[in-house]
Amino acid sequence: MSIERWKTAWQQLIAPGSPFEVVTPADGGPRYFRHTAPNLMHVIDAGRVHGEREFLVWQEQRLTFNQYFDQVDRLAGQMIACFGLQPGERVAIAMRNQPAWLVAFAAIQRCGAVCVPLNSWGLRDELLHGVRDSGARLLLCDETRLNVLQEDLAQEQRAAIVVGAQAQVQLPEYCLRYEELISAPQLPIPEVVIDPDAPALILYTSGTTSRAKGVLSSHRAICQALTALEFQGAFCAVSSPERIGVVINSGYPPTTLAAVPLFHVSGLHAQFLSALRGGRRLLLMYKWDVERALDLIRDERCTQFNGAPVMMQQLLGSPRFGTEHTASLFGLGLGGGASSAGLLANMITLKPDAIGGSGYGLTESNGIGAAIGGDQFVYKPATSGWPLPIVDIRIGEDPHQPLPSGTRGLIWLRSPTLMSAYWNLPDASAECLRDGWLDTGDIGYLDDEGFLRVTGRIKDLINRGGEKISAAEIEACICEMPGIEEAAAFAITDPVLGETVALAVHGTASALPTSEQVCAFIAERLAAYKVPARVYRVLEPLPRNATGKVLKAQLQEKLGV
Repeated sequence: MSIERWKTAWQQLIAPGSPFEVVTPADGGPRYFRHTAPNLMHVIDAGRVHGEREFLVWQEQRLTFNQYFDQVDRLAGQMIACFGLQPGERVAIAMRNQPAWLVAFAAIQRCGAVCVPLNSWGLRDELLHGVRDSGARLLLCDETRLNVLQEDLAQEQRAAIVVGAQAQVQLPEYCLRYEELISAPQLPIPEVVIDPDAPALILYTSGTTSRAKGVLSSHRAICQALTALEFQGAFCAVSSPERIGVVINSGYPPTTLAAVPLFHVSGLHAQFLSALRGGRRLLLMYKWDVERALDLIRDERCTQFNGAPVMMQQLLGSPRFGTEHTASLFGLGLGGGASSAGLLANMITLKPDAIGGSGYGLTESNGIGAAIGGDQFVYKPATSGWPLPIVDIRIGEDPHQPLPSGTRGLIWLRSPTLMSAYWNLPDASAECLRDGWLDTGDIGYLDDEGFLRVTGRIKDLINRGGEKISAAEIEACICEMPGIEEAAAFAITDPVLGETVALAVHGTASALPTSEQVCAFIAERLAAYKVPARVYRVLEPLPRNATGKVLKAQLQEKLGV
């Protein structure tokens, strides 16, 4: 299919009267889809029509849509009855992927409350920051996370609902058992009127500061994002009819293997909420394991897998890939990090009939930016695709003075899917959002056919296998260690993860800790994925500019990195 035919199909999909009709406001504001749900409860309730169809598979648990919604309604009623939960109050979730996570999210929305998913890989300080910063009234967590936070929750008298606690374990008085709540009689749930611009979600993201920032999104922004994901699926279908025909003729019911964490937009929006609305079956993985993933794809006939590049690399690298074990797998999606040309070529070679795809988006844009799939992905696999129809992308220092096609520069993004603000951080919000445009901190360009290519990053972030890591957070942590006078964290390339953390530490020869001691110190305070893969012990002061900022490029050159 030619570029012109792709453009014609695109225009037909967004034309007046289409399900994906795009409205261009007269005031010059961002374009938006005319037909979207007014709030997340409408999105979630759309899944009720799927009834007795199987929805969730996790370990020994299997839930139909009806069983899932029964648990949602019971939990929502209990949260109101037991805790007096009010619309607009925050409720945090801290647990690994499992059905209770998905039940909790929908129940929180059913109450009109604001969901605060926390990174379950975080240690005490990281989890506690999210709970305190968001002002969460209530925490839903698994037993592992309860053990981490138990003393703090008791001291602050913060209520908790605990999932999967052993029956013989005596829970603190402020804790209720999830399993008891969802098996209790259904209680009435007051009807809640939810304004489209009301807050729905706070997702914490590592920025260039030492603390994760809460990205606050409205119901409208998330609903527009979900429609954008549906548009991309529809466009992929009409622009790659032969590939779609293979999937349809296979007879396999749409089934997604969900291995990415639900506390990211890629897991929450593109997998969970999209599957719930569309009636897709979801297989949840508690943690990523390539052999277990291949077993699930074979046994459960999975048709779709979306993962970070490191996951895809391991999947494609297995001798089982391309055999009867992956016969049902037709959809392969990449996200969460830069992909090597070799990985993309490998995807296309090993699964020539597959519907490959990737995209570009941020937590601050609810994962929406540019996307590519199917025949377009084969045509330009190293790009992120065309900006989605409700997205404007401009390149340059000022979005009002964009650079011409093919010129690299700062990527600015405008869309109705953008966050409302960083939670309780007006200065950081104003710095990031300017006149409705999001400063992404990424570098790239739009080529002469309109495809976005992301080439680098301005922000001081390290992208380890899809997990964004703040260099400042690592530096602030290690500078508390005796013997460390100054430190600088930066990314180094890794053949599997894309990037890993490197750390240069400076101090006197007699006092400077060993590399092992540095890693052990960080491991006790930060999540395991933030522990440096390489530590450089530097005896001379780190190079700085006139304002005192460490010159990391110069430092890396000096270290031979």
